[in-house]
Amino acid sequence: MTPAPRGLVGRPLRRQEDPRLLRGNGAYVGDLALPGLLHLAVLRSPHAHARLVDTDLALAAKSPGVVAVLRAADLGGVGPLPVLTHPPGQRQTEFPVLPADRVVYAGQPVAAVVAESRYAAQDALDLMRVTYDPLPALTDVIQATAPGAPRLYAAWPDNVAVAREIGPGIPEGLFASAPVVVEATFTMPRQTAAPLEGRATCAAYDAGAGVLTVWASSQAPHQYRTVLAGALGLDEERIRVIVPDVGGGFGVKLHYYPEELLACVAAMRLGRPVRWVEDRSEHFVATVHAREQTTRARAAFDARGTLLGLDVHVRGDVGAHLHTKGAGPIFLGGAVLPGQYAVRHFRARLEGVVTNKVPAGAYRAFGMQQAAFVIERLLDVAAARLGLDPAEIRHRNYPPPGAFPFRNAAGMVYDSGDYRATLERALEVADYAGLRAMQARERARGRLVGVGLAGYVEVTGMGPSRLMAAMGNRQGGYETAVVRLDPSGGATVFTGIIEIGQGIRTSLAQVAAEALTLPHDRVRVVLGDTDVCPYSCYGTADSRGSVVGGAAVREAARLLRGKITRLAAHMLEASPDDVELADGACRVRGVPARAVTLAEVAREAQRGQNLPPGMDPGLDARFTYQPENWTHPYGVHVVAVEVSRELGTVDLLGYWVAHDCGTLLNPLLVDGQLAGGVAQGIGGALLERLVYDDTGQPLCRTFMEYALPTAAAIPPLVIAHLETPSPHTPGGMKGMAEGGTIAAPAAVASAVADALAGAGVDPAAIDFYPLTPARIFALLDAMNPGIKITRPSA
Repeated sequence: MTPAPRGLVGRPLRRQEDPRLLRGNGAYVGDLALPGLLHLAVLRSPHAHARLVDTDLALAAKSPGVVAVLRAADLGGVGPLPVLTHPPGQRQTEFPVLPADRVVYAGQPVAAVVAESRYAAQDALDLMRVTYDPLPALTDVIQATAPGAPRLYAAWPDNVAVAREIGPGIPEGLFASAPVVVEATFTMPRQTAAPLEGRATCAAYDAGAGVLTVWASSQAPHQYRTVLAGALGLDEERIRVIVPDVGGGFGVKLHYYPEELLACVAAMRLGRPVRWVEDRSEHFVATVHAREQTTRARAAFDARGTLLGLDVHVRGDVGAHLHTKGAGPIFLGGAVLPGQYAVRHFRARLEGVVTNKVPAGAYRAFGMQQAAFVIERLLDVAAARLGLDPAEIRHRNYPPPGAFPFRNAAGMVYDSGDYRATLERALEVADYAGLRAMQARERARGRLVGVGLAGYVEVTGMGPSRLMAAMGNRQGGYETAVVRLDPSGGATVFTGIIEIGQGIRTSLAQVAAEALTLPHDRVRVVLGDTDVCPYSCYGTADSRGSVVGGAAVREAARLLRGKITRLAAHMLEASPDDVELADGACRVRGVPARAVTLAEVAREAQRGQNLPPGMDPGLDARFTYQPENWTHPYGVHVVAVEVSRELGTVDLLGYWVAHDCGTLLNPLLVDGQLAGGVAQGIGGALLERLVYDDTGQPLCRTFMEYALPTAAAIPPLVIAHLETPSPHTPGGMKGMAEGGTIAAPAAVASAVADALAGAGVDPAAIDFYPLTPARIFALLDAMNPGIKITRPSA
């Protein structure tokens, strides 16, 4: 056996998953070739809001290759789908599979067809005749919350689906007496996750066994099974969900959608497997959107730049109805609105407002990106008004390292940190003084060069089940792992966490391998099968895989190590206290010749003929980790940009990140997640925006209208790591997969505002993103009203 290197945790090992994927051997839902496979296609509403007058599917049912058609009247006893968060006062707890009398957004499923081929199914959609009676549409939260606005739901007094207030409040007179008050209305865009692989489901029903098997591109298959059982009226143990390779999730595959249920219904009724695979146009009009908020905020500062108070009103656009995650992003973002800063006086009103748009939901950074944008822009504007460097005003507002665990003004307890050290490290790796000197030289030449920065705190490791319940979340946050020593001397880990491209197989293998002193490639990780893997309520989300899942694997492997040592001591006729486990073998300390390999121990455990008293055959261990709190990684981003006066474009000259996610399991994976997150955040900062017209029609249905960043737009990324272990996570890990995305729009906006200040633009004018050329031109034009420039379109 190859000796196992010591200290596997913390080593930049390459991903176990990559060779198979790079050779083209990935297997996705769309690759399934089951005998008798049928294909599902969905008819979608062309209207944002309309009554359903008549639905005639007769011609479609007779179309060549069509096997069945489905509408709401055909789904008796099926559905609805649940909203998994129920905070007090929430006005919706479910949504329909198919609407019976009214559509509430363009793209909403209205009917479905099942055919022998996808082509036949698509052709049949053109033969469906639906008569609509259009109704007025609500298209933004300002309109929807205006006095006298039409109500989307007649039984409600207004269009606010759910609301809450947080924070201790603002003392009377605080803002009136403060030396500096910054007030702004921030607008954050509607965006989509756009994973490489869209949503996909394939269902097959074994009527004899009464078992439904579903292959799904999902981030949470156990909860998927639970939701299907409730909506279909099946016993949960009669459903098996298998997740093959997943081509990206970013949060949208935590949701449960009508199309998935329709595929299951069709498979059960027709006795043949049925598959539905989302195309890209469907993704734009049917998969949950995210991010869109209008936030009114004001911040009070003293003459030194100390943040005295923060008062915020968030109106988040949740779309036509609450979806699986409810208003979770709005509420989680509210909890981190104070950011990294030690503000005492804080109040926030958080509202989820319905409009006639695609429902909103989870997307990487889950409300935290918007919160970071608000607080970081407020600090930048205050710094400009006080004549302070943006780095200095942040330094003056950090809690000291000795204040941790630190309860922020919203009541969330940050577990550990040293924000000042992280800021200083970011400024060091960026050569901040050198950047400022370069900026001064280039400004003298007339170039609009800017330097910006932004900090953030991420909420990861969802989460403490008890606290989640108190917040109205109907999912537990624990994670269970089973670790088994195999007869070969290798180990197998069983987990409910899902691989969606983040490399979780590799990191969990490292954790188990270190505990068992095995090479990491001798540990196999099994996931993505509800019949085999332990139940995971929450799945892969909230940067929790390595925190909650990793902690469970670590503790299960440690329990298994104790069992191995006990059996090896029995085999060696030694005391367990005298036996050590190293390099894949058990040996008596001081007597290296007295040793047995892990394979020999495993085979003896399998035979069960020579076991210590009270030990059962086999060697495995199970551990359930219930977090006591979230973990809170954090970081600072520094960006240098140039804004073109002629084109209105933003060129990124450099990007630097200092980041602390506690104990690093695998720096290579962490760097990859940060780089991908930064790229995603840059796209959001500069390009991505889902636009609707005044009638509620989505104007972005392809990548021609919704631009994503290319590799050419992303500058070289420099990353520096700090490690402040979490005091309550076994192993000290914190999550980190969303940190790159959280801070990027705020950091880019900071740099763009700094650049435009060279043209006389007030930094307070940058209260929005994305920062498209048309919007930048508008700001430059306002400073030069006599100069007419032909602007590019938005």
